[in-house]
Amino acid sequence: MKGTHKRTLIGHTHGVESVAFSPDGRTIASGSYRKIHLWDAVWGTRKQKLTGHTSGVLSVAFSPDGRTLASTSLHASIHLWDAESGAHKRTLTGHTWPVLSVAFSPDGRTIASGSTDKTIRLWDAESGAHKRTLTGHTWLVLSVAFSPDGRTLASGSPDGTILLWER
Repeated sequence: MKGTHKRTLIGHTHGVESVAFSPDGRTIASGSYRKIHLWDAVWGTRKQKLTGHTSGVLSVAFSPDGRTLASTSLHASIHLWDAESGAHKRTLTGHTWPVLSVAFSPDGRTIASGSTDKTIRLWDAESGAHKRTLTGHTWLVLSVAFSPDGRTLASGSPDGTILLWER
């Protein structure tokens, strides 16, 4: 990476909290106040604007097949979107405080979400059903990530801890 600036994507009216590339690298999702923009990664043009959050969008993540986009918000919810059409698929609720991070498992079957309620929730990516809640953090959960083989979930907190979870 040379560090050469390629282009600037303009279209948000508030700060951008999260960005993610689709697995094929052709689309970029960006989350801001109440909106998600989908951008053509080659040309830098906005493809779509997704609305449905009632508060700030904090995290965005594509499924491994690139067909679904997950987004989280200050409103304690996770939204799932059709990444091609922009259609809202469903809303996952259960956290009691803002959801700060979201990640898909490598096989695309599970979604993990980390929240300021100190919990991690695991969801069935297809149905949206809640699978289980992981507790153990003494402070909010800032970040969640699956290992490449999908067998371990890592979660990070501002208390300086990283917890590893068996799947």
